Amino acid sequence: MNDLTTAQPKQTRPGNYFVANYPPFSFWNHEQLSEVQAALDRPPVAGNSLGMYVHIPFCRKRCHFCYFKVYTDQNAARVQQYIDAAVAELESYVLKPFIGGRLPEFIYFGGGTPSYLSVKQLENLTSRLKALLPWDAVKEVAFECEPGTLSEAKLEAIRDMGVTRLSLGVENFDDHILEINGRAHHSQEIARAYGWARSLGFDQINIDLIAGMVEETDANWVKCVERTIEMSPESVTIYQMEIPYNTTIYKEMKADGKLVAPVADWETKRGWVAYAFAELEKAGYTIASAYTAVKNPAHTKFLYRDRLWEGADLLPIGVASFGHINGVHFQNEHDIVPYLDQVSRGELPLWRALAPNAEERLIREMILQMKLGRLSRKYFQEKFGVDIAERFAAPLGQLAAEGFLVIDGDTIGYSRQGLLQVDTLLHDFFLPEHRDARYA
Repeated sequence: MNDLTTAQPKQTRPGNYFVANYPPFSFWNHEQLSEVQAALDRPPVAGNSLGMYVHIPFCRKRCHFCYFKVYTDQNAARVQQYIDAAVAELESYVLKPFIGGRLPEFIYFGGGTPSYLSVKQLENLTSRLKALLPWDAVKEVAFECEPGTLSEAKLEAIRDMGVTRLSLGVENFDDHILEINGRAHHSQEIARAYGWARSLGFDQINIDLIAGMVEETDANWVKCVERTIEMSPESVTIYQMEIPYNTTIYKEMKADGKLVAPVADWETKRGWVAYAFAELEKAGYTIASAYTAVKNPAHTKFLYRDRLWEGADLLPIGVASFGHINGVHFQNEHDIVPYLDQVSRGELPLWRALAPNAEERLIREMILQMKLGRLSRKYFQEKFGVDIAERFAAPLGQLAAEGFLVIDGDTIGYSRQGLLQVDTLLHDFFLPEHRDARYA
């Protein structure tokens, strides 16, 4: 590997730094949609687990830093139309050969805001999904929530529908910072929702924080970490703020002719996450990935993440949802009108796809698992017939020389310094043709 790019830019400029998949999404296209149909018509790979992602694209407000496909101010009729379409979409999948008699092992409700739905809407959606593809074998149901959308009755319904991992999008505990960044909830709603959730006995409660929000300060960040530790959730997830091109913040930057985002620079954000991780470790947490700390690693798992990063099949339901079946990546229609139209015609709402080759599949699993802070050479040798320490000797050697990782027998482990900027380091393992897609 040549042209290594381990240097992280100091200022926060527009673009996506977070690596969510490989090859990058900009290489997915309409021309490969036939590969999806072929993958759906093949039986599953023996032993490969099946998961399901359900996208709920509705929110009370659009956050200024949000780059996901979301819709605000939708009435109950529109929401029900969407629920009906999601159920119809799953109905079109369940008899296809790729299912192969499997039941889902993990389910993720993401958004948008899944907790935007009413109790009646949630019960209607989940009961119909279960009727088509039973949840009898499910080990994890993860569910994203915006604290201000929750009531005790709604949380009880969410628990009763089978959710095991409740994730609260807290982001910050300061009302001014929440408001200026476009969040819909306030600090009192965080405390109230968390109290209800804790009393209802969810297996896992996760709190999301963002390091580097607009007007965030050292003092504010210290308070956020202190408050999180006081609440003592099973899991804490921390993201470093980035400004993708389709966010409100970027649009304002562009209108003002600004190249640098009005948020903390990367060194500051890494410092804040390093501080949070250190404080969480003092409180008994274990750092489980570049973004997460867990109270009890033996009990607190995140199957959705771990199975996906090992190449599991993921059945996508809903507008703009991403899936992965029999080695083929694909995404649903990225706007709600064409999504609803295609489903109403009995068609799969497919938009773009990519069928990676064997080397690209190897790189995908390798770079995603790097985010855990450790790799097993044996895993890749057995699955791909490749010794990754030899195959990627050049970039691994440079990262080791810079103090970002250590190779020790079977394990390639990342230092804390490496883990804090892992998404930038991952580009060193991209194939040359993919390296100019940093913001895709």
